[in-house]
Amino acid sequence: MKFGVTFPQREIGTDPVAIRDFVQAAEGAGFDYLVAYDHVTGAHPDRFIGRDVGFPSPPYLYDCQFHEPFTLFAYLAGLTTRIEFTTSILILPQRQTALVAKQAAEVDLLSGGRLRLGVGVGWNFTEYEALNQDFHTRGARQEEQIIVLRKLWAEELVSFHGRWHHFDRVGIAPRPTRPIPVWIGGGLTDPLMKRVARVADGWMPLLFPGQDAAEVFGRLRSHLEHQGRDIASFGLQAAVWTQPGREADWIGNAKRLQSLGVTHLGVGEFPARGTPSEALARAIAAKQLLAPALQD
Repeated sequence: MKFGVTFPQREIGTDPVAIRDFVQAAEGAGFDYLVAYDHVTGAHPDRFIGRDVGFPSPPYLYDCQFHEPFTLFAYLAGLTTRIEFTTSILILPQRQTALVAKQAAEVDLLSGGRLRLGVGVGWNFTEYEALNQDFHTRGARQEEQIIVLRKLWAEELVSFHGRWHHFDRVGIAPRPTRPIPVWIGGGLTDPLMKRVARVADGWMPLLFPGQDAAEVFGRLRSHLEHQGRDIASFGLQAAVWTQPGREADWIGNAKRLQSLGVTHLGVGEFPARGTPSEALARAIAAKQLLAPALQD
């Protein structure tokens, strides 16, 4: 089991020293990966009136801070030696595919092969508008994007003619020295799971406490088997919300997730309390309880 911690995008501020200290402390405490999520723009709350965005209210607006993941990871690559950098998730269909291929390759090279690219389709139609991309085709387009990304990373010259991409003998340089793992994140619908089974190296489902993880992963197993793939060789990322005073509950939850094949486990409170350094200290303490419990 690999343990991860979430980078506090909205709470940490803009001081590069504070960012450095947080991530170096996480690496020093033995966390295996750092998660950063992605938003390019926010919007005024009036933009969401009368729109179903999948939440009771928009979880972020125009004044919420998000560090750009590729830039953040490039900065952190020179300040760390071991911790993996994970986007969970990068909203792939609102970005240009060839540019993502170039940026991801550069981060992977600069970090010595420590990038795991988690991608999703997002929910914020205003963000797609701001980036001049089609919100309504984002699911199908993401699948084609993943195919194109892998070709650009692996082949010196790429020719590709799909529904959304048309390349004739183009390439990026430098290319990564290994296949960058591409995981898909998001909800629990069957269309999404089928896409995961077809093209992803792993899955980052949005699981909330009380949801039947066994049923969810059982459905994924069926879709993987239909594609001739084995869930035992497939990556699964989940999280435990480590509220103080409920240690027995979240340790038990972590054991259940491990028994279901989860390979990557995020650790921390949701929502986090206090300053980023205080929240990290509690996440470190929680990991110290979880690690031996999951080895029993």
